[in-house]
Amino acid sequence: MSEPKITIGELEAKYPLYCQVLGRLVEEGRSVEAIQRTLCWDRLALLHRCLPNRYKDPDHLLALLRRPQAA
Repeated sequence: MSEPKITIGELEAKYPLYCQVLGRLVEEGRSVEAIQRTLCWDRLALLHRCLPNRYKDPDHLLALLRRPQAA
């Protein structure tokens, strides 16, 4: 069986949700490696690869989310 395809439009529509999930993973104290194995990370990375001028690299988003925790 093949995996269902997702469109760029669907990815863009769910971008706020992926960011919210990423924030929750950071709040839970998950490791970078654990976060990078999530579907959320894969979708954010796919958006960045397809539309790099519009969507930030997930590594950049992760650094932004982790900054307040470090302070």
